[in-house]
Amino acid sequence: MLKLGRSPVGVAICIFSSSLVGQTGPSRIESPAVRDLPANVQQHIAKVTTCLTSGVIIKGDAHSCTTLAERMAQLHVPGVSIAVIHNGAIEWARGFGVEQVGGAPVTADTMFQAGSISKPVAAMAALRLVEQKKLMLDADVNTELTSWKVPESPAAKGKPVTLRELLTHTAGMTVHGFPGYAADAQVPTLVQVLNGEPPANTPAIRVDSEPGSEWRYSGGGYTVMLQMVLDATKEPFPKLMHDTVLAPIGMTHSTYEQPLPAAMRANAAVPYDGRGNAIAGGAHTYPEMTAAGLWTTAPDLARYCLEVERSLDGKANHVLSQQMTQEMVTAGKGDWGLGLQIGGSKADLYFTHGGSNAGFEGDFVAYEHHGDGAVVLTNAQGGGALAQQIVQSVATEYGWPDLGAVVHTEVKQPTETLAKYVGVYQFQPGVYQVIRLQGDQLTAQLSQQQAFPIFAEGDGKFFFKIVEARLEFMRDSSGKVTGLVQHQNGHDSMMPRLGDDDAKHILDEQAAKDALAAKRYAEQKPAEGSEAAIRKDIADIEAGTPDYDHMSEGLANATRQQLGGLKTLFAQLGAVKSVQFVSVDKSGSDTYMVEFEHGKTEFHILMGTTGRVESLGLRPMQ
Repeated sequence: MLKLGRSPVGVAICIFSSSLVGQTGPSRIESPAVRDLPANVQQHIAKVTTCLTSGVIIKGDAHSCTTLAERMAQLHVPGVSIAVIHNGAIEWARGFGVEQVGGAPVTADTMFQAGSISKPVAAMAALRLVEQKKLMLDADVNTELTSWKVPESPAAKGKPVTLRELLTHTAGMTVHGFPGYAADAQVPTLVQVLNGEPPANTPAIRVDSEPGSEWRYSGGGYTVMLQMVLDATKEPFPKLMHDTVLAPIGMTHSTYEQPLPAAMRANAAVPYDGRGNAIAGGAHTYPEMTAAGLWTTAPDLARYCLEVERSLDGKANHVLSQQMTQEMVTAGKGDWGLGLQIGGSKADLYFTHGGSNAGFEGDFVAYEHHGDGAVVLTNAQGGGALAQQIVQSVATEYGWPDLGAVVHTEVKQPTETLAKYVGVYQFQPGVYQVIRLQGDQLTAQLSQQQAFPIFAEGDGKFFFKIVEARLEFMRDSSGKVTGLVQHQNGHDSMMPRLGDDDAKHILDEQAAKDALAAKRYAEQKPAEGSEAAIRKDIADIEAGTPDYDHMSEGLANATRQQLGGLKTLFAQLGAVKSVQFVSVDKSGSDTYMVEFEHGKTEFHILMGTTGRVESLGLRPMQ
């Protein structure tokens, strides 16, 4: 679910799967070839697939394990394909579940749509053209585009768009992603997609912010890159990719052909939605090939990862030179290189990318130098949740420095010590972290969210059990607690402690909001103005002119950051047909079901006492 007014941080991980729908219990679902592997590798596979855990483990406590089969059944994932890289080679690659309900089992050679993982593979072709002097990284793209030009925009402030900016998502381009075209739908030309002309189902791809000024994910930018490559080479893109990237790397079960040729369909997974229903008409067609057009397998993507790793070491430069590969993984704004997201410590950097098409979700992650990585592919919407758990299980089993389950040691502290940390800490303007003591248990509650218990692991250091995040309280020279730092996903957020008078004011406000929320939850009546606010926000965002004065500061900031993607989403959904109140939840948020011309979306809206929208969440329904 997309949540506005919050600031969650996530890490993309490498996973692909095809759901196991309707199957329950810990039945054996891996492909038979597992028994042919060495005993130590079979043990790795067994440990990875028989004990999926939460991200936090308490040392000394028994922690519940869930088998892969059980999680697939719970999440309606028919099949999964996993490839694991260890010591610079593919150690194992296996399929789990079935290509479609009642169909053949998934194998290592089962093909899946890669979604946005198409981007880093396609970026490699563009960078090869740069090395061949057929494209330039830092020139105005309009000097190289011939079939279409990036239209002028006042928002660009006179700055040109460059290929480097397109590849790093810093070009200020619109259109976050693409829904694809169902089997019975007319497919637009590339120029029609670029201009947002019928039958294209996404808005025109344009510059709406100053190039180079900020990081903002844009599949639209990669579609401009596709036109650049076509203009420079005069070759069909699937053939170019086969000849210059896929074949040299050894990705023999991969193609950018859209739709997938009939001869390959027998070996392709069938896409499913998040409820276990097959996508009507099968896989969607994506003319935006650089952004979402790759069909591939888990081992083939592992070969891509190995090519990057080996090219960085100068050992296998089949596509790019060592120098260009290093530039590809050099992090800039948003921790993105030229097509890849970069994470990890300076000593152990990794590169990664996730992807989601209609009925397919996946991710990959690989370390730059110590030769480990993983790919997981799924053919179910929402398979990303399963993917994260599988990658975490791989990371834990193989002892990666990142992404594995975190083990904490809980240390009991006396109540009088815990009481010193009670207070209100400012996260950002209008958003507070409230620390309370209930009996002998400390809790942390961020504004408009529920309270969660926190547990001591040392002097002034606490952790959550529900998510990998830590709180560290700061003291002055006299020992007085003056603030806290929240550590989560490599980001540190400093929160100063409010004085007693300010804290009382915030707590009184929160108590009044909690009382109002409890009253509204009991009555189950929508807040005055909430339906009108939803209709207004949809219309304003689609027009590109949100009314930020109508929102809380946190919601306004989140909307500014996500405006491009929200505009694309609402444009894809079409006109609003109806807005129906469903219920009030315990936080006092109203739930509505909004029916659009092309689908339904669940909205959660929290209205403030002054009539402003405090927070807004939405979840498209399959």
